[in-house]
Amino acid sequence: MIKTASFAVVHFTVAFAVVYVLTGSLVIGGLAALIEPMINTVAYHFHEKVWDRIRARRAARDQAAGVARVPV
Repeated sequence: MIKTASFAVVHFTVAFAVVYVLTGSLVIGGLAALIEPMINTVAYHFHEKVWDRIRARRAARDQAAGVARVPV
C-alpha cells in the first residue's frame, strides 16, 4: 500500500507540475492534478474490462482447440 500511495503522490505532482508549467496557474494546475487521476481511474476500469473480454475469448478459443496457455 505504501508503494501505491507514493505512486499517487508522484502522479499528482507530475500532473500539477506539467499543467503549472504550461499555464502558470496554480489553480488550473491543482484542478488538473485532482481531475486527471479521477478520469484516468474510470478509464482504467473500462480498459481492464476490455482486456478481460480479450482473455476470455482467447481462453475459449484455446480450449476449443485443445491448446494449453499460461494466463497473462
